[in-house]
Amino acid sequence: MSRRFSTALFAMTMMALATGCYSPKGGLMPATGGPQTYHSYETLPVTITIVDLRSNDEIFTMHVPPGKQLTFDFQIGEGDDPIYNPDLMRFEVFDMGTDSGKLRNTLSVPAADARRIDVTYRHEYEYRSAQGNVPFHPDQIVNRPNWTNSRNRITTVTNPNH
Repeated sequence: MSRRFSTALFAMTMMALATGCYSPKGGLMPATGGPQTYHSYETLPVTITIVDLRSNDEIFTMHVPPGKQLTFDFQIGEGDDPIYNPDLMRFEVFDMGTDSGKLRNTLSVPAADARRIDVTYRHEYEYRSAQGNVPFHPDQIVNRPNWTNSRNRITTVTNPNH
């Protein structure tokens, strides 16, 4: 491995660690216990619940909206109570397909051996919220995507002489 390549790899690794970002595939150094991502679809909306096993209380519940994903990770020993809630959960709801970003929300949680993550799927269909940038009249020519204009259409020409 060349010195230039190893220096660049080290710099990218340090930058990724310093920014506090995540990657669903583990980023440069995937490891067990890294960020977890759950996707919610219109036909299969998901609910994530974190349960305190000592009391069986639900300490976190998120009904992830369709078209979104919930990403979270646990920082060991960063919680606000060293006995009851020693770990810190960082989480964020992103648009589905987001590959990296900051986990800006936090919650102190029990240690790994005292918590459980429940994943349940809601059985009713839910529709994504309307996008703000969708044109009101998509049937008008000016609002159609470029691939629908007449120059790109395949047309069949029949020869009247045959």
